[in-house]
Amino acid sequence: MIKTIVAGAAGRMGCRLVSLIKDSPVLMLAGALESNGHPSLGEDAGELAGSGHAGVLITDNLSLLMEHGEVLIDFSAPESTLEHMRTVVRHRRAIVVGTTGFSPVQLEELKSLARQVPCVLSPNMSVGINLICKVIGEMARTLGEDYDIEVIEAHHRLKKDAPSGTALQIAEVLARSVNRDLNQVGVFARKGMIGERVKGEIGIQAIRAGDVVGDHTILFGGMGERIEVTHRASSRDTFAQGAIRAAKWIVRQPPGLYDMMDVLGLR
Repeated sequence: MIKTIVAGAAGRMGCRLVSLIKDSPVLMLAGALESNGHPSLGEDAGELAGSGHAGVLITDNLSLLMEHGEVLIDFSAPESTLEHMRTVVRHRRAIVVGTTGFSPVQLEELKSLARQVPCVLSPNMSVGINLICKVIGEMARTLGEDYDIEVIEAHHRLKKDAPSGTALQIAEVLARSVNRDLNQVGVFARKGMIGERVKGEIGIQAIRAGDVVGDHTILFGGMGERIEVTHRASSRDTFAQGAIRAAKWIVRQPPGLYDMMDVLGLR
């Protein structure tokens, strides 16, 4: 059994991870982590997740958990994830990171730390999304300059970062596929008399409403036809199951920075 620790164990994603790990024949819930002062500290992680008694109390001491754990799954917040990563590096353990919303400086530090231990870093753990990322690059190259590219994402009203990490990942894949720099051609908002669409730009638009788990659409618009590729997540379990798959895989790997493409063998 792989001894697994969940960071952000009282959150929406953390609770699903706790429940699925508790029922896993391969992973064992070895620890549940929350921030200092969190109201759920001291509670049983399984009971909080609605999956029954787990015998694992939520704590804020990652160093203590890391003495017994083999892999940390982290869907917390950028600042917390960076601090967790530093602890994981000190203990030479493995980590799976699904946190999004990092600033460029934070992301560079995270990537630097991640090369010192086995680490899967991915803004979206869904098998479907990662398969789409494999396919859309070829689509963009084949369609060429005559097709406009737009990325539209929708998430629940509580999501703090925009656009989503997944939308940015998709846009980066598309930009690289057509030899463009997303920093130069990315358009994140449109308002007013903006004029005609600039050739080569890639639009990334965000919608926030209700309890949408996560929708992503890639639109290729040509003259006389439109091609749309859409992924809709109906449950957080799709991300949690992907993270669990990554945790099973990463504990067998040497130190280095990996993503879900590596986990799924899509390189």
